[in-house]
Amino acid sequence: MSHQEGPLYGSQRELLGPLATRLADLGVLKWVIAITASLGAVLEIIDTSIVNVAMPHIQGNLGATLSEVGWVSTGYACANVIMIPLAAWLGSRFGRKSYLIFSLVGFTLSSAMCGLSTSLSMLIVARVLQGLCGGGLLAKAQSILFETFSREEQPAAQAIFGVGVIAGPVMGPVLGGFLTDTLGWRSIFFINLPIGIIAVLMTLVCLPRDVAEDKVETKVDWTGIALLAVGLGCLQTMLEEGQQEDWFSSRFIVTMAVGAAIALGLFIWNELKVAYPAVDLRVLRHRSLAAGSLYSLILGIGLYGVMFAVPIFVQDYLSFTAFQSGLLLLPGALASASGMLLMGKISGRFDPRFLIACGAMIMVSTALMLSQINPDTGTDSLFFPLLIRGMGSVMIFLPLSLATLGNLPKRDVAAGTGFYNLTRQLGSSVGIALITTMLARREGIHYAHLAEHVSAFRTVATDRLQHYQQLFQSLGSDPHTAQLQAHSLIERLLSSQAMLLSFADVFYYVAFIFVISLPLILLLGGRPRSAPVGAH
Repeated sequence: MSHQEGPLYGSQRELLGPLATRLADLGVLKWVIAITASLGAVLEIIDTSIVNVAMPHIQGNLGATLSEVGWVSTGYACANVIMIPLAAWLGSRFGRKSYLIFSLVGFTLSSAMCGLSTSLSMLIVARVLQGLCGGGLLAKAQSILFETFSREEQPAAQAIFGVGVIAGPVMGPVLGGFLTDTLGWRSIFFINLPIGIIAVLMTLVCLPRDVAEDKVETKVDWTGIALLAVGLGCLQTMLEEGQQEDWFSSRFIVTMAVGAAIALGLFIWNELKVAYPAVDLRVLRHRSLAAGSLYSLILGIGLYGVMFAVPIFVQDYLSFTAFQSGLLLLPGALASASGMLLMGKISGRFDPRFLIACGAMIMVSTALMLSQINPDTGTDSLFFPLLIRGMGSVMIFLPLSLATLGNLPKRDVAAGTGFYNLTRQLGSSVGIALITTMLARREGIHYAHLAEHVSAFRTVATDRLQHYQQLFQSLGSDPHTAQLQAHSLIERLLSSQAMLLSFADVFYYVAFIFVISLPLILLLGGRPRSAPVGAH
């Protein structure tokens, strides 16, 4: 078996069905498997953000408060992060094909349950089930690609996976906004049904069947699973609800923080002690995986932080709808998708650390360009930075996956991809929580600073106030009303300027994050060795 052929053409050939064997003979089976695995991951990623634009409609239709309907998103996110690190153990215990099919079927059925929900509690339960099944899709998709393709083919295979991971968070609001406006909020869940069914059928046909040797019968680490569920559940809840609850001034958030710290501490101690852990933390002995996972956390903070901040800016300052803000991000997502496919062809020729460093500097320059926002900023001035950001993200994402996971031995691939995807997911949550808090706090600070310059002792301020007062009087207001309107206008202008300055601070913060994380790149692995993936 040559290195280019990959493991499916050797010992696993007898495990294929008739149609899969025919596809193998045509030399396309591996690429069909790549699309199949990535399809499930795209479903999971899009559903992370697609529901956000429909929240007001769900709230009104099901008679919920804003805080109550927020659990539709929080429940999914918590269940998702709990399952991602468990995917490797579940795949080895039940077989990777069986577990992937179970996850796809479960995700599809729970999507139908979401769309059919008649109460908020039913919808939240369905979203938790959807998140539990979806967590397995993301981690298993990438591990299947590493187990299926030879090292020489990994860049192209990971590019197919990366298209969905990069474009999914942008496609979610666009697709969600369109479906909600035209067909109603239930359609954002029903759209998963045909895609899920296709993914299940492709998995049944194309993936080699599981064999007894691939299944590891071990004692179930119930203690580790319970501690992981409590720890990550508390951590994700804290990140999702922190700003709304005013962080540590809330007893609920303090409880979540303490619960996360204790449970995750005990989880790490338990997993390093037991013979058959639910999550094999020992894979972090590989330096490239440890460094890459840490950088993945930072990437999640910076990359998804910008994608979170820009829509908020255009919706709050430019009065865009969620659908319009999604369309603004769409060209950058399309640039990422096309750039990912191009990077899949050329990345194997370069040291991934060089590409990551170049991508990081592009992200820094993009953040600095976005930090120059001003009262005249519009879609034209945002288009180019967002387009460049899309290309920069590609130069980080694909090489980072290869540098982190490309040299892992086959036995550690599943656990490694699970941990790697978990850190990126948590990085996204941490980034959104930090940016949400920073926007609120910095806006208050800037408003107070600006307000100091508006007083009766400053000629410029009093002249501006008199000008507005005369303007409102010319429009028919009496002197007292005109004075109140002028003061109100000044307050709105101060608030608007404070908001602009707070967004500029956020983009400076993102640039700073990428700069200080550059030394981590030196700890990553270089170009993957040319040995086949299946080699131990």
